[in-house]
Amino acid sequence: MNRFAMRASAGLAACGLTVAVLTGCSSGQVSQTATQEPAVNGVNAQAGSVSLRNVHLRAPQQKAYVEAGSETELLFVAANDSTEAPNKLLSIKSNIGDVALSGDLNIPAGGVLVVGEPDGQTKPLEKAEAADAATAKVTLTKPVTNGLLYDFTFTFSDGETTVAVPISAGEAPRRDKTGEGPAEAAEGGEAGGHH
Repeated sequence: MNRFAMRASAGLAACGLTVAVLTGCSSGQVSQTATQEPAVNGVNAQAGSVSLRNVHLRAPQQKAYVEAGSETELLFVAANDSTEAPNKLLSIKSNIGDVALSGDLNIPAGGVLVVGEPDGQTKPLEKAEAADAATAKVTLTKPVTNGLLYDFTFTFSDGETTVAVPISAGEAPRRDKTGEGPAEAAEGGEAGGHH
């Protein structure tokens, strides 16, 4: 064997060894982002063959709590994991208020039901939704506040689940430390924010 062939063989062997070592360094490892949830306002749950995603109440809060008698909106996406059978949202119940459902609540096989219009979405999903968009309005019978979770029971054609739902203030302006909104603070001669 000549010197060139020996050097080429040694070089190829070194490259192969380097690749094997580098590949072995990450084997069995789980990436940090593999277990992270997406940045959404709400929570996820499962009810039979329906996956609930980003379930949350949109309740702009201007005081220490949102008062009883106020109307809030329950937002979520329900995905039918069954590719064979359609499903339907039958009811939503909660001990903090009465939930009024409207619109087309059917979920086709392999399809989705979008309830409410998420923050930042400027137009409804016209091609994916029925013309009669689904909504879930909650008339509060008890006061609610940010930072706490409230139980809502979802009943579908083939399953039921109770979900602990958080509150999202939506795109409402932040309140200052006195509990007043920016407009109210300005009327009182103060600019909102930190002092």
